[in-house]
Amino acid sequence: MSERFKVTKFDEPSGKTYKNYGATSAESDVELKGKLLPDSGDNDEHGLPAQKDKGCDTNLYLYHEEIEDRPRAATFLSSLADYSNTIPTASAADPDAVKPAPPARMGTLIGVYLPCIQNIFGVILFIRLTWVVGTAGAIQGFLIVLTCCCTTMLTAISMSAIATNGVVPAGGSYFMIGRSLGPECGGAVGMLFYTGTTLAAAMYIVGAVEIVLTYMAPWLSIFGDFTKDPEAMYNNFRVYGTGLLLVMGMVVFVGVKFVNKFATIALACVILSITAVYAGIFVNFNGNSNLQMCILGKRLLKDIHISNCTKAPKGELEQLFCPNKTCDPYYAAHNVSIVQGIKGLSSGVFFDNLQDSFLQLGQYIAYGKEPDDIEQMERPTYNQVYADLTTTFTILIGIFFPSVTGIMAGSNRSGDLADAQKSIPIGTICAILTTSVVYLSCVLLFAGTVDNLLLRDKFGQSIGGKLVVANMAWPNQWVILVGSFLSTLGAGLQSLTGAPRLLQAIAKDEIIPFLAPFAVSSSRGEPTRALLLTMAICQCGILLGNVDILAPLLSMFFLMCYGFVNLACALQTLLKTPNWRPRFKYYHWSLSLAGLTLCISIMFMTSWFYALIAMGMAGLIYKYIEYRGAEKEWGDGLRGLALSAARYSLLRLEQGPPHTKNWRPQVLVLAKLNNELQPTYRKMLAFASQLKAGKGLTVCVSVVPGDFTRRAGEASTARQNLRKCMDEEKLKGFVDVLVTPTISDGLSHFVQTCGLGGLKPNTVIVGWPYGWRHSEELEASSLPKWHGFLHTVRAVTAARMAMLVPKGINFFPDSTEKISGNIDIWWIVHDGGMLMLLPFLLKQHRTWKNCKMRIFTVAQMEDNSIQMKKDLKMFLYQLRIEAEVEVVEMTDSDISAYTYERTLMMEQRNQMLRELRLNKKETLGMCEGGNSPPPEPEKHKENNPNGDAIKPKPNMSDITPDEGTVRRMHTAVKLNEVIVTRSHDAQLVILNLPGPPRDTKFERESNYMEFLEVLTEGLEKVLMVRGGGREVITIYS
Repeated sequence: MSERFKVTKFDEPSGKTYKNYGATSAESDVELKGKLLPDSGDNDEHGLPAQKDKGCDTNLYLYHEEIEDRPRAATFLSSLADYSNTIPTASAADPDAVKPAPPARMGTLIGVYLPCIQNIFGVILFIRLTWVVGTAGAIQGFLIVLTCCCTTMLTAISMSAIATNGVVPAGGSYFMIGRSLGPECGGAVGMLFYTGTTLAAAMYIVGAVEIVLTYMAPWLSIFGDFTKDPEAMYNNFRVYGTGLLLVMGMVVFVGVKFVNKFATIALACVILSITAVYAGIFVNFNGNSNLQMCILGKRLLKDIHISNCTKAPKGELEQLFCPNKTCDPYYAAHNVSIVQGIKGLSSGVFFDNLQDSFLQLGQYIAYGKEPDDIEQMERPTYNQVYADLTTTFTILIGIFFPSVTGIMAGSNRSGDLADAQKSIPIGTICAILTTSVVYLSCVLLFAGTVDNLLLRDKFGQSIGGKLVVANMAWPNQWVILVGSFLSTLGAGLQSLTGAPRLLQAIAKDEIIPFLAPFAVSSSRGEPTRALLLTMAICQCGILLGNVDILAPLLSMFFLMCYGFVNLACALQTLLKTPNWRPRFKYYHWSLSLAGLTLCISIMFMTSWFYALIAMGMAGLIYKYIEYRGAEKEWGDGLRGLALSAARYSLLRLEQGPPHTKNWRPQVLVLAKLNNELQPTYRKMLAFASQLKAGKGLTVCVSVVPGDFTRRAGEASTARQNLRKCMDEEKLKGFVDVLVTPTISDGLSHFVQTCGLGGLKPNTVIVGWPYGWRHSEELEASSLPKWHGFLHTVRAVTAARMAMLVPKGINFFPDSTEKISGNIDIWWIVHDGGMLMLLPFLLKQHRTWKNCKMRIFTVAQMEDNSIQMKKDLKMFLYQLRIEAEVEVVEMTDSDISAYTYERTLMMEQRNQMLRELRLNKKETLGMCEGGNSPPPEPEKHKENNPNGDAIKPKPNMSDITPDEGTVRRMHTAVKLNEVIVTRSHDAQLVILNLPGPPRDTKFERESNYMEFLEVLTEGLEKVLMVRGGGREVITIYS
């Protein structure tokens, strides 16, 4: 190793000494450590902490305070190394429980590829693919299979991206969609996937019964000859299917280990059966004469032995078609022939099977589409084979699609994989490629080997009730019959095992409350309750009794599920969320959108009725989780979509102020907190809720005085209390709490900075400072209570925001009450229309809905009150606001003695407070400056019981009030008299809030508060309103 990369241990050189300032090195070290490190009593001989488990060793002691709540890097990395990528079981939380054996770490082949192969190859391949090829023709049959395979391939690409974007526990599509699109979509799709898996079990059971009763043991029929009556066949399926469901349910309940072991046998059967089919096709390259059909003209006949396929007199056909010696016209006009069913690839029958042969219900299976050959013409059907359902390209897609599902088998086992992020994409995509090649090649090989009429004979009635695929296989048909039966049973057992566990996983997530009982496991850890519900739903599917009905139905649920997988991948890719970093790189949002489009298109092409049922079910579950489900935050893509939409909208709103028609109050509620950090006046939140009627932006804020570093915990508590109160008052919005040295500064900061872009609040609700007079006397040495109120009023005015000041807030109604009466608006000055708009908004809430609006305006002597009333009525009419209008005339009367006396009392009080504040300042000055000269002795001082000097009460005759002050008091008194006279019984009085004084002197501010007190005296519920300087209401549409 080169020297520059060599790592060596540092040892202290022997004999080297350090400067110790009169002490030995060891002594000085111990003394220094004793000074720097606290003595905890658990130190070692060197003075260091004896316990090193907290990470407070010598090298990291600088960070020992942070290590208490933040792990060291080494600790964090070791926790990642021990991380388990499976969802913890119930026993994982129990420290006394026996630890389960670590899961087997499987590779791509065993863990993903083969399970997907087993789940994709299903019963449709054996009992319906030949019929699909014969009915749709080679070209359209190829397109049907290709469309379904493309859908699953695109979904697999999207699924691979999601599955490799972090650790995916067991849960398959439910987990991936839930964590990508949120709990609402996750729960809805999880339930769809659960329903689809349960119905798939029903389809597998019905398919297994069909294989046994139709092709292996038709003598087991308990409803007679089902070849003559289709209903008898479906009734057999229902009865035997129910019995088989009970047996399989008992197997799942008793031994899941048996199910897992049987899966290997089922997989071997699938592979063996497909191999036998391929071998048989090439063995029968030149065809064989084992399967021969009897043809009347161009129509296919059933239940006729080949030896009797003749029109000989008194033969079987003549007795059948000529009852009462009157022959069927078609029988009389056409001859019978024997056709070889398996013609072989060398025969060129492929070109005869290129075109489609879609039929309506009841039409005969015949060569060509001539009406004379396929129509019943209201004659008896005899033993001619006819279509038992209407077939189209889209219907066949729905019937075939379940045979390409099962691509989630690998992602469901992610907890057992050695490298899930590598195995899931490779195994799933390879499995889809393999099955797609098999399906597509089978379409072409079946079309090139089998006669068209035999392909379209769904139940093999023309060849004595034999399975076409089985008789094509090598060496024997029983290889296919037994293999397909066992593989179908295995698939059904897997569905009955997986569906209850999926339901239990959804129930344990607690996102759907009514599923809570199914989260319970039995004493053996089995989801017994979920299994019982699964069997009940599966029984409903079995009662349908027909694979052709079940297949399109469950296709809807799988298509919905796959569509959401594609949607999740497309959203995450387009939003470019920081956490979207899949290891699988071969994806693109366009592929995901193409997969989503295919899923939706196939759903509606197959059956718009079933599609609406599936979508309606998903929508109902989505809304149920949204309104009743537990709130979960999974960092989903829909939140990212909401953030992107919000960002776009905010940037749009930033382009300019809103038009008057779009103006609406975005409310900033300044809530006061009590000593318990609870809102002092909860009715302010109720009033805001009534004003907003549950809509719009509302921000509720409070200020905690002090230092943020010391009171951060109290701020968090206050924030939680505010949020709780908002929820109780059903006020939707945001909460914030600020810690500042003074409350006034905090409120000013909120007014200036609250909001974002075009969503900044434009209306502020400020509480009235009750007891402000008393606070002046108590807080003479500091700022009075109303100083913060006026500071906020000035800040709101400077910010050009509207302001609402409710007075008597405790008398305001709760949101649960319904009141009736009048809302009186006293329109003194035009303030942008706020006084008109607010009562209209209040009346939208159920609390104020029954109230009537009355608008009062004040006219002076020089005004034409009649014309004013007429104009006001017209204005309200154009505003589309219904209200009574009244003009109050105020005469120019002299200033009354009462007004003058109230003004003198106010000035006297101001003078007393001024002198009291001056005395306080002098006292503080004497305490701080020891060299200050003593005050001059006063002759007329009196002493109180404590010995303190008291200023004599000022003489009212010595006070001369300012003329402007007297006039303002006169206005307040006169207006108050008029308002109390007219509106003493109103449920709410709304009036203009006078602007604050520009002069910030103590006396002017105190007078302003007194004017407001006089103006609202005698009124129980008052809302003082000051507009923001812009119009908020318009007469134009």
